Amino acid sequence: MENIRAFLSTAFVFLVFELCLVCCDITDGNAEHLKREHSLMKPYQGVGSSPTSQWDFSGSTLVTSSYVRLTPDERSKQGSIWNTVPCYLKDWEMHVQFKVHGSGKKNLHGDGIAIWYTKDRLHPGPVFSNNAVFHGLAVFIDTYSNDDATDRSFPYISAMVNNGSVSYDHGKDGRSSELGGCSAEIRNREHDTYLAIRYSKGRLTVMVDVEDKNEWKECIDIGGVRLPTGYFFGASAATGDLSDNHDIISMKLYQLMVEHTLEEENLDWTKIEPSVSLLKSPKDNIDDPTGNFRGTPLTGWKVFLLLLCALLGIVVCAVVGAVVFQKRQERNKRFY
Repeated sequence: MENIRAFLSTAFVFLVFELCLVCCDITDGNAEHLKREHSLMKPYQGVGSSPTSQWDFSGSTLVTSSYVRLTPDERSKQGSIWNTVPCYLKDWEMHVQFKVHGSGKKNLHGDGIAIWYTKDRLHPGPVFSNNAVFHGLAVFIDTYSNDDATDRSFPYISAMVNNGSVSYDHGKDGRSSELGGCSAEIRNREHDTYLAIRYSKGRLTVMVDVEDKNEWKECIDIGGVRLPTGYFFGASAATGDLSDNHDIISMKLYQLMVEHTLEEENLDWTKIEPSVSLLKSPKDNIDDPTGNFRGTPLTGWKVFLLLLCALLGIVVCAVVGAVVFQKRQERNKRFY
């Protein structure tokens, strides 16, 4: 029985270790990995048009001591704010604290916020105040449905990777080019709302924290994503016939400490073409009301549950085997 207790103790330690690994999928915001040159925080020093500024803004953007308002709650406004320093991190995680609020009632507000990691910056256009054709990554927080035929619930968060060959279809809410997405009630919340975008070793993960529970909820998780270094982070928003206040409270970029192979280290990451290796085309999302991929990779919690089931199975088999072995030993002793 001592052997059984020892085995169970070892199994428990292993289980706790695996749980810790899974729960660390999203960084806890350790300050030592914070990259200040790519972060936007109160009191927003270094924001402006001077040569030493690390952030520049355009359009209707208003910088206050408490928030950066990309658009006021007025019609036909466009605003953006962009990091002036190109990012050369291979693995990173961006935390965005934002607030979308206004006087419009349900379904009478718009249009939303976009978070960008792109080759070009400060290029006004029709997609949340930015170009419809771009190189890089965009995460859209879309608060208004332009497609009358959709059965999605808005606000809706989606992601798109573009190499400059595809135009975001604003009339269809980008459905034909999105990688995945989720609905999230982010508007007129009395508490803080957050978005986390993580890119590491070819995997893109988008998480949200909008329920005031201080925990991340997975929205998008997809592998096979290739993004170059040397692009710029930014945020933009727009209003049309309907409006909202679109505020950025902070954008904090964290460096992820990840080991790469020698081949990856020797690669010129600035020459990488933005791309995604998919099991199916993003256009297939047109037939999928949820916008999610049927072949979605296993998430951290799913892996944990599989490991837990496997471990419990091993423990049960070990206990049964030990009991059977002990009874056989006792039976053999009676013959001597």
